[in-house]
Formats: sequence, structure tokens, C-alpha cells
Amino acid sequence: MKISKSLFTIFWYVVTFLNIALLFFVESMVPKMDPIGFRLVRYGLMAFLCLISFKRKKLSLWIFSSMIIGVEVGMDFPAFALEMERFGKIFLRLIKSLVAPLIFGTLVVGIAGHSNLKQVGRIGLKSILYFEIVTTIALFIGLLAINVTQAGVGVKVEARAQDKEKSIELLAQKAEHKDHFVEIFPENIAKSIAENQVLQVVIFSVIFAIGLGMVKNEKHKATMLNFSESLSEVMFKFTDIIMYVAPLAVFGALASTVAKSGVDILFNLMKLVGTLYVALLVFVLVVLVPIALIARVPLLKFLKAVTEPVTLAFATASSEAALPKAMENMETFGVPKKIVGFVLPTGYSFNLDGTTLYLSMATVFVAQMAGIHLTIGEQIGICFTLMLTSKGVAGVRGASFVILAGTVGDIEGLNPESASVILAVDALMDMGRTSINVLGNCLASAVIARSEGELNVKKALL
Repeated sequence: MKISKSLFTIFWYVVTFLNIALLFFVESMVPKMDPIGFRLVRYGLMAFLCLISFKRKKLSLWIFSSMIIGVEVGMDFPAFALEMERFGKIFLRLIKSLVAPLIFGTLVVGIAGHSNLKQVGRIGLKSILYFEIVTTIALFIGLLAINVTQAGVGVKVEARAQDKEKSIELLAQKAEHKDHFVEIFPENIAKSIAENQVLQVVIFSVIFAIGLGMVKNEKHKATMLNFSESLSEVMFKFTDIIMYVAPLAVFGALASTVAKSGVDILFNLMKLVGTLYVALLVFVLVVLVPIALIARVPLLKFLKAVTEPVTLAFATASSEAALPKAMENMETFGVPKKIVGFVLPTGYSFNLDGTTLYLSMATVFVAQMAGIHLTIGEQIGICFTLMLTSKGVAGVRGASFVILAGTVGDIEGLNPESASVILAVDALMDMGRTSINVLGNCLASAVIARSEGELNVKKALL
């Protein structure tokens, strides 16, 4: 008897829920019961997950399954799990290698192929305005959440030695002040690609595309357009090939993270982690969903398009890892090349919804832990500071912590290193905020496309 795909998917969700329940709750709630028995049950359920994922042949199912198996391996076989970290690193290196040519090809074809320079400027202005409004709302939601839960009040947790060392290392990287506005513009495109400066690649590609659109010789123009279109198509195929490695990369990244940090640390700072995830959920329901409805974005098809990049971002805690797949899926969804190529990479630096929400929340949390009461005016001042400092720093290792530490350092009675206690659960929180960053950017591309009258709804509904 054949089992339908939808039934397989239902089985997958049920088994996933059972796995998570056994993994995180059952053993801690009933420690006197046989742990080996629970472990064997979990292993059986994970094998069933793999079978269902194989039958459905969906990347998102494989990624979720790899996440659960990675957590299990990280808990039970930490030495082996640490060795698996290299798969995540290999995956990210491959992703970085294709981001610049993919952005270049997509933007050149999208802009120069239409030669509407006024529209390019209009899209840019709409994008920046949209980014600023949405991220500002995210900042205040984070502020509201931490004031409601008071998650830091009464918390007495000492930063671990390794977290203190990591904070010192990250803060040491902030050796010189950089003008983020100046840093947007490339001085050497090869250097920008080598240093993975996505926004600089975007600026170069836009100017190059405008220049190409101004070329009068149709033969020369067509040659470069054909090259760029071919480059774009090849890079999308390159992405498809790399995505075959994604489940293994997710497994390795999560297994090594659990092996390094363990899951016990969650219980000490669970209120902080819970506050973040509830706030992110509220942000999606109260802000992103209404925006999608107002812009008449078909929600079900949109969710189907963003499932893979969002789950990939969640598992790897890297917006960069999800960027190529997000661009490919949003173009398939019905957003034009020129809008996908501009909005998504630009949003990677300016539309960090999850990160900005986290920063406002975490800053107040550190103050609450230290017993420092911040007035409403002081908290609003923190938000205005974060509105500026959180822009244009994507791609910098530990950037969110550096911004957090810098903001905390501006509060009287606190020093930047006092934020290091948060590093104990930063990996788990990073997964949530990164996935919302990707979700917000994908929605932004659809909203901008709708505002331009170019969201291909018929194509999206196929």
C-alpha cells in the first residue's frame, strides 16, 4: 500500500515532537528511570525520521532531522561531535565562495537588463525606509519583552572562564573606530570579495549595472549581459549542489555546539532564552504577518518558499549560509531578479530584525542582572543608539556581542565584560535571531516587489 506524501509529512512532525520531548524533557523529569531505554527509543525515532525524510526528499525535513540528530550526538558522543564541526565550516566556506558572483550576476541582469535607473533609486529608498521602520519596531518589542518578564532581576550567574576569554578576544578586535558609512563603498572589489563584504559587493554591482545600462553599443552590452545571466544561472546550480551537503553541515554545526556548551547552561538562563523566543514570535505575529497581509503577499506560498532558507539559518546560525537559497527561492516565488539581488543582500546589513530585537533586550537584561534600574528615557536612548550601531556590521565575527558590550559599557556602573555571561547561551539565541533576520529579509523583498507592482502573483501561486 502506498503512503501519501502528506501522511509522511504528518508522521515526520509527530516523530519530531516525540524526539524533542524525549531529548529535552523526559530524562530530566524522570531521572530515576532507565536512561538507556530512553536513549534506545530516541535512536529508533531518529532512524524513523531519516526514513521519512528520505521518502519525502525535502531539504527542510532533512535539515530538521539533522538538527535533532546533531543535538543527540553532541550530548552522547561529545568527542566525536567536536570532530564533526569541520563539516559546518566546509559548508560555510563553499557558501562564501558563491555569494559575490551570485549577487553580481543577479544585480547586473536585473538592473542593466531593464535600464530603468529611476526605479533602481526608488527601490533603494523604499528598502532603506522599510528596513529602518521595521528594525525600530523590533528594538522596542525587545525592550517591552524584557521589561515585562524582568528576566535579569535576581539572576546570579558567574560568567564561565571560556566565555570571559571569548569576550576579551572579541572586544580586542574592536581596536579602531570605523565610519560605517564610508565602509559601505568598496576600494578594491577583489578585497571586498576576499573579506566577504557583502554590502560593498552590492554597491559595486549596482554601479557596474548602471554603467552597463548606459553603454550605447548594443553588441558590447549584450555580451556582458549574456555573461552575467550565464554566471547567475551557474551560481544557482552551484547553490543546488552545495545544498546536498547542508544536512551534514547542520548536523556537524549543532553537534559540536552542544558538545562545547552542553544543555545544562540553558536552565540557568532559561528565562532570558525564553523571553527572546517569545519576543521573536510576537514580532512575527504582530509585525511581519500584518505587513504580509497589507502587501497582499500569499502567505502559504511565501512560507513554503522561505522554509528552507529559514531552517538553514536557524540550524547554522548564519544568515550568509541561507542567502543563496533565499535568493533562489524568492525569485522562484515571483520576486524579480533586480529586487531579489538588491533587497536581500542589503537587508543582510541593514534589516537585522532578530538581532536588533535581541540587542535591546540583552542590554537591559545585563543591567537588571547588575541591579541597575534604567528609566524609560534611558532605555529609549539605548534604542536610538542601537538604531545606529547595529547597521552595517553583518559578516563581522561576534559583531552582535561587540555591539552589545559597547552599549552596556555606556551604562554607568557597568563594564563591557559584564555582558560575557550571555555568551553561555548566545549560540542558542543566535539561531533564533538569525532565522528571523532571514525571514524578515525575504518578506522585505516581496513587499518591495509588491510596491513596485512587480510581484508575480500568478507565478507565486503556481
